[in-house]
Amino acid sequence: MASTERLYFSDPFLHRFSGRVISHAMWNGAPSLVLDRTAFYPEAGGQMADRGVLGGFAVKDVQADDAGVVHHVLELPEGKGLPELGAELAGEIDKARRRVHMALHTGQHMLSRALVDVANAHTVSARLGETLCTIDVDLDVLDEAKVAEAEELCNAVIDDDVRIRSFFPTPEELADLPLRRKPKVTENIRVVQIGDFDVSPCGGTHCTGSAQVGMIRVVGVERYKGKGRVVFSAGRRARGELWQEAGTLRGLSRSFTCGPSEVPVVIEKLRRDLTDAREALGAARAKLADQAAVELVAALEKSPDNRVVAVLDGAGPESLRAIAARLTSRPESVVLLAGRAPEGLAVLIARGSGSSFGCGAFLKRLAEAAGGRGGGRPEHAEGRLPPGTDFPALVASLLG
Repeated sequence: MASTERLYFSDPFLHRFSGRVISHAMWNGAPSLVLDRTAFYPEAGGQMADRGVLGGFAVKDVQADDAGVVHHVLELPEGKGLPELGAELAGEIDKARRRVHMALHTGQHMLSRALVDVANAHTVSARLGETLCTIDVDLDVLDEAKVAEAEELCNAVIDDDVRIRSFFPTPEELADLPLRRKPKVTENIRVVQIGDFDVSPCGGTHCTGSAQVGMIRVVGVERYKGKGRVVFSAGRRARGELWQEAGTLRGLSRSFTCGPSEVPVVIEKLRRDLTDAREALGAARAKLADQAAVELVAALEKSPDNRVVAVLDGAGPESLRAIAARLTSRPESVVLLAGRAPEGLAVLIARGSGSSFGCGAFLKRLAEAAGGRGGGRPEHAEGRLPPGTDFPALVASLLG
């Protein structure tokens, strides 16, 4: 079967076209349609496939096989077959999606070039996803300052609005081109040239002028599988992300009754205030825990079986541990504590060094009886019981 003529090679802005059905095929178990020519870009080179409408049916996937045949997978109603062979079909590309892909792919070329020039970091792979775009380079660590410099260089090229040319050079022309990387194919090599800035082999859809990219924005720098990774965005997607973040910042400034530029100062003050409040709360809890421990020690001393059962309002796991540590200093002691909160009871069961009480096993029985959860060792166990549990009565019933 002859390879499909790809109309986007000559005009990436072509959104409407017509093509003749030359074959019915299969792609990954789904019926696919093959045309003599198409403007739909098939997924390849890290770029996602186009979407749109073909012959009145939604196109849900576009792929190309090794022979260069483009397969269009349609969303067909139940019982509906593919358009017949020889039919002339009208196709329409999802313009907004294509335009985003053009900016992202061109932006990737530019950022890959800039990373070489600024950081001597060569791209080993790139992925343009639905929400995330990444470039992985051959350095395990990337200097964020260098990446920021590369981003600035790209946006300067965008401001200059240099011409972007996509073409199939002759073998002689190809030999003279300063390609950033080697072609992945040996014939019909297509080259994308961004002014005097970058020359790379690529079969994707690209802008025809650098200003059409709009902007390139680095979102993050990280280490991934032993390589440096740059997360980036470009064009309409980058603008949308910035507008969303700006809206969040304006919302915060309104909440804090300050200007957007003052939000970091206000947040830092709130962070300091929160730290001070946490320290004060911790001191208050420690004081309450000491007071509770004193009262429970007195109760433990009066207990004929060296056991104490108590429910402490507002006590969390940390407070319960502090109190239990005081009580279990008595070798024969068994401590069964619960801290009551709106979300339920935090439970702690512990024993002194001279006791043989099975804390973990008893907590398991408690959890099963009350519909809670928890576990632990024979000497110490923790868990949680549902709100409204009558802890002292439940303990008494299980202890017999």
